[in-house]
Amino acid sequence: MKKFLLTLLCLGVIGCSKPAVPEKTVDVLLIGGGIMSASLGTYLTELEPAWKIAVYERLDQVAEESSNAWNNAGTGHSAFCELNYTRLAEDGSIDISQAVKVNEQFEVSKQFWAYQVEQGVLSNPPSFINNVPHLSFVWGDANIAFLHQRVAALQHSSLFRGMEITEDHEQIRKWAPLVIEGRDPGQRVAATRMAIGTDVNFGEITRQLFASMTRNPNVKLHLGHEVRDITRNDDGSWNVMVADLANAGREAPVKARFVFIGAGGGTLKLLHKSGIPEAEGYAGLPVGGQFLMTDNPDLVARHQAKLYGKAPVGAPPMSVPHLDTRLIDGRQVLLFGPFASFTTQYLKQGSLLDMFAALTADNISPLLHAGLDNADLGTFLVDQSLLSFDERMAVLREYFPNAKGEDWKLLQAGQRVQVIRSDPVHGGVLQFGTEVVVAQDGSIAALLGASPGASTAAPIMLGVLEKAFKERINTPAWQAKLKEILPSYGQELGGDLEWVNKTREWSSARLQLVHVPVLPEV
Repeated sequence: MKKFLLTLLCLGVIGCSKPAVPEKTVDVLLIGGGIMSASLGTYLTELEPAWKIAVYERLDQVAEESSNAWNNAGTGHSAFCELNYTRLAEDGSIDISQAVKVNEQFEVSKQFWAYQVEQGVLSNPPSFINNVPHLSFVWGDANIAFLHQRVAALQHSSLFRGMEITEDHEQIRKWAPLVIEGRDPGQRVAATRMAIGTDVNFGEITRQLFASMTRNPNVKLHLGHEVRDITRNDDGSWNVMVADLANAGREAPVKARFVFIGAGGGTLKLLHKSGIPEAEGYAGLPVGGQFLMTDNPDLVARHQAKLYGKAPVGAPPMSVPHLDTRLIDGRQVLLFGPFASFTTQYLKQGSLLDMFAALTADNISPLLHAGLDNADLGTFLVDQSLLSFDERMAVLREYFPNAKGEDWKLLQAGQRVQVIRSDPVHGGVLQFGTEVVVAQDGSIAALLGASPGASTAAPIMLGVLEKAFKERINTPAWQAKLKEILPSYGQELGGDLEWVNKTREWSSARLQLVHVPVLPEV
């Protein structure tokens, strides 16, 4: 009966028009103009230059949401300074596994960018990556003890050798004078430093990758186009309904063999529209961010570091306080934050209805359970949102005692959507980081989550290739090309001193970064 009714509908017998016929067919369709789509598209353009690739971005420019340099910390997350990547285990030891993983991923990203520089895909490395030392800074006996324990644990990985630690005020003054000036000389503090840390402009990388991709006549970038629906065809391909926003929202379907949803906060709703079972139970918690910013030349010149502290109790990892040197499009500034904020928008340029539009019958329960289990996080977000400018300056003065309000202004950063997924024990769990959801047949993939995000775009998209293109990933042609793009492909760097030195030296030379050889563990 169901098939009979559908036949009548399609024939127009009972008042339904024929389904739209795709105007064009592509091999790959990328949704979103951020660094994730740019990285995956670059991989595929280099692996299969004859494939037809279409990219659809809702805004009038690429890299205007989370990839925009003003919307993220630009740290080049490498776990050198982010204390939340090394946690105390139940037995009192320091678990460095996440730190090692994040650092390895960032090394892969550096290799990816270095190869693109070598090929002329990316140009002028100082326009998108520069050396800025990474520091951790704490006070209080318990935090100082943790910092010493952290450094000792990290020395077992060759990726973190050379990390310096001191409690000496004068040494810290040399590294970051602003955090010592005006501070009680009797206050006990400690800091660590890694000289090979970086500041990264992910927006510039994204723009350059897309500019190079689209020089291939098989790659088309469509700005001002919004993807509104995704449906599966009988042959396993996908019909993607795209609206041309500059043409009164005229909709047209595009048929694609493979679809990647890299639309940041817009991903969740589109993933649910795909109807794949792997998408069931996923929800999202939107978390915004704000930074205090100064471009006072004297202050900027005297703080050349990314200095991270300890997150307040109940804060999400992305809210770890940090005082950052940033170089954005030739302009050097200092940012302090982020201060978390809450809104129901999933995108900075989104709608207050975003969170409600992403609700489904199978994700309401995980969302509610995760909300109840993380009530302290909700309280934290509300409290942060209500902070006055003077209260934000008071937090800054914990790191920069002599900070003056007239030098700083408040900026709205990007929106992040933290992943909530169903859980058989808790009903729903809130998790941090990024997660790739791939259909069983590999025909569609989506990226959910937030930090470390952009810093790990190259290895995350490599993971998409491995899951979505299982028949091609192990072919001699793809294997040879991937090892050309990523010298460490197939290798684990954490315990291999020779590979760490070799790959860092290779990428640093091409990215015009300082290379400091790693020495054996003492």
